Amino acid sequence: MPKNYEIAVLGGGPGGYVAAIRAAQLGFSVVVIDKDNLGGICLNWGCIPTKSLLKNAEMYDLMKNHSNDFGISVEGLKFDFKKIIKRSRDISDSITKNVELLIKKNKVDRIKGFGKFVSRNQIDIFDTEKKKIDSIHAEKIILATGASSKIFPNIPVDRKNIITSTEAMILNTLPKELIIIGAGAIGVEFAYFYSVLGTKVTLIEMMDQILPVEDKEVSETLSKSFKKRGIEILISTKVINAELKNNSVVVQIEREGKKFELIAEKVLSAIGVSGNTEGIGLENVGIQTERGHIKVNRKNYQTNIPNIYAIGDVIGPPWLAHVASAEAIACIEGIKGLHPSPIDYSTIPGCTYCQPQVASVGMTEQAALNAGFEIKVGKFPFMASGKAFAIGEREGFVKLIFDKKYGELLGAHIIGSEATELIGELTLAKSMEATFESIVKTVHAHPTLTESIMEAAANAYGESIHI
Repeated sequence: MPKNYEIAVLGGGPGGYVAAIRAAQLGFSVVVIDKDNLGGICLNWGCIPTKSLLKNAEMYDLMKNHSNDFGISVEGLKFDFKKIIKRSRDISDSITKNVELLIKKNKVDRIKGFGKFVSRNQIDIFDTEKKKIDSIHAEKIILATGASSKIFPNIPVDRKNIITSTEAMILNTLPKELIIIGAGAIGVEFAYFYSVLGTKVTLIEMMDQILPVEDKEVSETLSKSFKKRGIEILISTKVINAELKNNSVVVQIEREGKKFELIAEKVLSAIGVSGNTEGIGLENVGIQTERGHIKVNRKNYQTNIPNIYAIGDVIGPPWLAHVASAEAIACIEGIKGLHPSPIDYSTIPGCTYCQPQVASVGMTEQAALNAGFEIKVGKFPFMASGKAFAIGEREGFVKLIFDKKYGELLGAHIIGSEATELIGELTLAKSMEATFESIVKTVHAHPTLTESIMEAAANAYGESIHI
């Protein structure tokens, strides 16, 4: 006889476990079902372990190339690749265990297994050998099954020579050469990590810039920085296929109407993700999907089946952990009848954790122009920042886009040291419909990197003091 719950959550990532905890806080009886450790891709194979790897690379790069700038002499500098990987895995394990403790603390039931719909209110749970181990009945069900790397027939991933981001985090040895297909956040972060450690990296992007969703000026600045590191960047380049030959991978590409071959020890496919909709019994209950993602009402995250909801990567872009968590809370609070404000997706920040870091919120300059806005653009280079000078991080800039008529902040773009931290101020500013004046008139502490935000706003209207 299935155990009864008010809410069942299928998937334990940043959407699923947050939904389960918030539901428990609001008094619901809750169960969360996941076949792996809680935390999803983000905590196990994405956000957290990759940031560990990137910090290792940042420290090594600083000591190798810039220690003399700080009057520090380092002799015999070397790294242990296996220890770098182990540190990343240890951090991931610790954080996922903390999530399990949070689930227990909030009295959420936890079932480890693969969940599949039997009916609109029943989910059967299976083990790794597809043997049924449990069954639950729930009044409402939240789907938070996440997404996985897209696999394309012309780039046959074997997880040994042609790999995804998962394998890129746990390689046994440092590859001599690495071709990365796709220059979004994942591709760019791994390009930085492996190039710093000495791998010859080639970064291929079909669009006309790396980080295609970012402001073009930011992308061009990052490209220059990467090229200085020795990363080869091929934009406007189509990958025809990739195949293994004599223990190396041969990648055929087409660029400017000409075909070429590239050879590397490893190839990382980082072209994107698709929702985890297969094998969970959506067809058994008639849940509608669209382009590989579950179709929902973005106001309350309800599917076409009234008692079934979906949140996070499985419902499509933006594929970000913080979006999944926000959707989780909005969904649960809506079920409770608390009438939460709809999420404003125009105020969702995006971050890329290479060095220099990249972060943005809102419209790019081109998007604002395409939308018909007359705009004012303000920039402030970190080269002119006293704090950036003092800490040896003078690369990059803050760029702000304002509506000329009302002075409202439309978009913010940062490339440089701590960009992913600095974007928080601008995300709050945009969500509160801040204007140029409210940013400029807010007194920022000196010396700080955040002063660059104030200066960029002032620059848009010809009032910047330091440039």
